[in-house]
Formats: sequence, structure tokens, C-alpha cells
Amino acid sequence: MTTRQVLDLLRKHESHNVTFIDPKGGWPIVWDCAKGVYVWDADGNKYLDLTAAFGVAAAGHANPRVVRAGQRQMARLLHAMGDVHPHELKARLARELSRITFGRWSKGTTSKTVFCNSGFEAVEVALKTAMLGTKKRGIIAFEGAYHGLGYGALNATHRKHFTEFFQKQLGGFGDFVPFPIEGSSIDRLETQIRSLCKKEKIGAVLVEPIQVRGGINVPPKEFVRMLRRVCDENDAVLILDEIYTGFGRTGKWFACEHSSVVPDIVCLGKALTGGFPLSACVGRADLMDAAWPVSTGEAIHTSTFLGHPVGCAMALAQIQEIKKRKLVERSARLGNFLPDLLRSEISNFKFEISLRGLGLLVGIEVRRHDGSWATEETLSLIKTMLHEGFILLPEGEHANVISFTPPLTITEAQLRKVVSALKKVLAARN
Repeated sequence: MTTRQVLDLLRKHESHNVTFIDPKGGWPIVWDCAKGVYVWDADGNKYLDLTAAFGVAAAGHANPRVVRAGQRQMARLLHAMGDVHPHELKARLARELSRITFGRWSKGTTSKTVFCNSGFEAVEVALKTAMLGTKKRGIIAFEGAYHGLGYGALNATHRKHFTEFFQKQLGGFGDFVPFPIEGSSIDRLETQIRSLCKKEKIGAVLVEPIQVRGGINVPPKEFVRMLRRVCDENDAVLILDEIYTGFGRTGKWFACEHSSVVPDIVCLGKALTGGFPLSACVGRADLMDAAWPVSTGEAIHTSTFLGHPVGCAMALAQIQEIKKRKLVERSARLGNFLPDLLRSEISNFKFEISLRGLGLLVGIEVRRHDGSWATEETLSLIKTMLHEGFILLPEGEHANVISFTPPLTITEAQLRKVVSALKKVLAARN
């Protein structure tokens, strides 16, 4: 089917709130296949993917070893029984996640995992764990936060666009405080958080070490350290949402390592499998054991596809690929290269351009010279880049941040190519 035929079919049979189809044409493309850092659409056009499909394809699209692991598992055991009759790979993956998280962060410390299907479910398990462990309903989250769109996670997702239609049904157990940006003071913020902990029954602080959907917002290093300290002093659980930032995206295995902070719970997803819906809530073993009762035959949080064998097989292969190909180190190196290249090539145009990020998580904020958000201009730039063969996404509440979250396998030459194209597109607007 052609792009037009597919989009016509979606118009007819998919909820019109899902896929945005630009009435002027040119957006979206219809993906047909992907390999490595490239995507081909239904009309045969080739694109360099700077999104890794929302950060999922960290080891490259259709990574051969990850795909083979999934294929072998599909032929052997396509589906198991979640919380009833387990399979070997679920146990092995839980052990591996323990090793690469708490086992690395605090030697001798183990963790326990609840597997889920998508990122927001992992967040909701984390919130349940905090409630069970502290007996306190309140949470502190941050302005600009995105933790998913399930009814529990919506209480911690800040953007009105996602919450306003459902406000009457939300639990209202989340308090929002400002998310600090790099270089800013956190003293006033610490006072505000401490005040909330005194006034309300705060059982958890939920935070992204770097906000991605919020606009690639990088906080000061002492920010997460402060949260760790305040949580310890107030018997609250520190939950880090590393669904987007995990598995090498920021030049470390996990973004919390930039601050040398060990959370109580970490939420994982996206790049975990490289392309299969699987997520995980990983918490300190002592916390998880104290919070959750021993199963007597019916788990109080489960799902049909919990710990899916194909997802577990792919996750184990994905983690090995990241290790074997030293993709975390590669992300750190290219994370120094890309911002320097961007600064040298795109700083002298009619927009106010600012860069931020860590590793291969880089954002270009675009503002007009009067300081206002260049939303329409940013979206136009991204659409033009798509026509030039480059897939990019806007981030931030005002959609004025161009994000770079490519597969960690991307090369310097490929990054030069996209920056050169962006420079030409910007020059055409001068």
C-alpha cells in the first residue's frame, strides 16, 4: 500500500485523536521497514532516523542479534502465564536487571522486579510500591514531567494537554514543584519540597533525571542528590523514571549515575528490548519485600503478558549488544562531538538557538529574538528536514525543542550529514 492508501485507511478506521495527518500534506510518513539507523517509508523513500523511534532502537533498528533472539523464542515459547507459571528467561532478566542497576550502584545490593508492558505501567507499579511501603498517599512530581498517560501516571504527568479532559477522575495525589535547569540554584526548591513533606503525607518523589518530553531539560547535578537527602529524612521513596534515559542514552548506563545517586526504585522501558513492549519497575530488594505481600496464588498487580518470553529474550540480547559494542561509551563520546558540531554550524541564524543534553540526548531550543517560543517555525523546520530525509521530533510543552535521540550506533559522518542539512534549512529561512 502507498502512504496515501494507508493514511486513508487510518482516517476511516482509527480514532481521529491518534495519528495527526497534516491537511496540507507531507506529514506523517508511513514506515515500511527499518534497519540500523535508517527507515524506509511505504513509497520507498529512505530516511536517517534521529529519534531511534522514541529512543527504543538504542542498538539500532532490527539489530540482528536481538531479532534472532526474539525469533528463536517465538518458535520455542511464544507466550507463558504471567504471574502463574513462569519461564526461565523472566528469572534471568530479573537477575540481569539487578546486576546492571543496584548491583553496580551499591555492591552487595540486590533488587527485585515487577515486569510490565509499557513505561507508564512501570511508573504505576512504582507508585503502588511507595504507597505500600510508606502508607502515605502523596507524591511530589515536577513541572514539565511526563510519566505516561494511564490514570495513575497522569497524576504525575504535568502537561495540561494530557490531563485536562480527565481531571474529574484523577486521584489528585500529586503535588508539582518546579524542575530546575542546569546552572540554577536549588535552595528555594529544596525549601519548597521540605515544606510539602511536612504539611502532607508524602510517600514518594517521582522524577526524570533529565526531562525528555519536557524539552531535554538537564538539572544541576546536586538536584537529584538533594532529592535523595530529603527522601531519606522524610521516609519517602525516591523513584527515578529512566524509561527514556536508560541504557546508555546519556553516556552512562543510567542518567542517575551522573549524580552518583542510588534511587529506591528505577523505572525502565523503551530501549530495554529494542522493539518489543516490555518495561520494568526495579526496586531495592528490602523495599520491595517490605512493601509487597507474598503471593498466596493471586498477585495484586499483574497482567496477561507480564514478563513476556519474547520480550525477555530480546531484552537479554539487547543488553548484551549494548555491552559488547560499548554503546554506552560511544554515546558519551558522540555526546561531546554532536553539541560542538551544532554550535559551530547553526549558531548564526535569525533564531535564538540554545543547546542542552547529555550523551546522545541533545535538544536544540528555538526561540524568536524577542524571546518567544518559535513553535510554528520549529515544526516547519522538522517537517522540512523530513522532506530532506531526516526524521526528527519536537519536544517541550511549546514544541520548540528539536530533539536528537538517534540509535547509539550512529556514526560521526551521519551526524555531520544531518547537521549540514539542518544548517541549509536554517540558512534558507534567514
